[in-house]
Formats: sequence, C-alpha cells, structure tokens
Amino acid sequence: MNRRTSKRLSRQLVEAAGYGSAARVVELIRAGADPGGRNADGTTALYAASVQGNPDGVRALLGHGADPNAHSGGPTDGTPLCAAACWGHVETVRALLAGGADPGLREDDGQGPSPLEWAVREEHEDVARLLREALSTTAVGGA
Repeated sequence: MNRRTSKRLSRQLVEAAGYGSAARVVELIRAGADPGGRNADGTTALYAASVQGNPDGVRALLGHGADPNAHSGGPTDGTPLCAAACWGHVETVRALLAGGADPGLREDDGQGPSPLEWAVREEHEDVARLLREALSTTAVGGA
C-alpha cells in the first residue's frame, strides 16, 4: 500500500472510530488501515473512540490489535483510558479495561493525571468506582 493510501485510511479510521460504527472501523481495517495508526495530528483511532464514548469501536480496535495503553499524540490527547474516564464513558472504560488498559497508567510520560484522578476531578463516580475496582484487582494480582 502506498503512503498516500495509508494516510487516507488512517484519517478515515480515526474519524470512524470517533463518530462512526464498529462495522465501519472493521471495514477500514480490512481495507488496510492500521488499528494503531494515527491521523495527521497524531491522534490514534482508539483515543478517538474513547474520547467520544464509542465502546463498540474500542472493542473492534482492540480486537484487531490496537494497543490499549498507547498515548495519542495530538496536542490535547493522552491515553484512551484517561480520555474515557475524563468524559465519564462507563461502557468505554469497561471495554478498555477488558481489553488490557492499565488503570494505573498516567498521562504525560507518567507525570500527568491517572484515569482515576480524571474521573474524580470530573465527578464521574461510576467510572471512579470501576477504576478503583480495577486498581485493587491489579494490586492483588500483582502482589
């Protein structure tokens, strides 16, 4: 696939992940879009799906190999789980955690807020509860 086609597919995948259906996400991946690819701003499709609260898009991307912990590179981006937590997208947080997202991973190379801090700051108690459960399970499993 040439570079131009790859860029076009990445742009379309990020857009579909945020505002389209999971079927469109899968269609673009089957056409050659990289599930971990980025648009011209550096935003990943998984981040776009997470910030827009698209759990089906998240599951489709994770099912095709997108990294649940990859930082998105846009100017206001971060991790998919932080994005979903910040906006209070409960089902998207569940999908990310089920897909292997690290509930303790902080943004900005470990210097920024954690997903739980985002959820608490934005007063999303259902998300905060899920993240606390995930963190306690991780601590027990890692001990």
